Amino acid sequence: MPKYVIEREIPGAGTLSPEQLKAISQTSCGVLNELGPEIEWVHSYVTTDKIYCVYNAPSEELILEHAKRGGFPANAVSEVATMIDPATAN
Repeated sequence: MPKYVIEREIPGAGTLSPEQLKAISQTSCGVLNELGPEIEWVHSYVTTDKIYCVYNAPSEELILEHAKRGGFPANAVSEVATMIDPATAN
């Protein structure tokens, strides 16, 4: 299944409280349950003003539907072509 990185511009994301992050996560999981097993949230990285999310999904359209239903921005959606890590150097 394709993997996507979603860039979400959220001013002040890095200062969100644990309770706020929990609420956002609960909203996301609720929408994922509605959309079914074809879409999976892998994890997210929270930075100063953005959240980068990694999802497995059959299409960009399903990623955008998740964002729309959850009320989340999806400023950029990029399909992952391949992954590399330090072992790639060997």
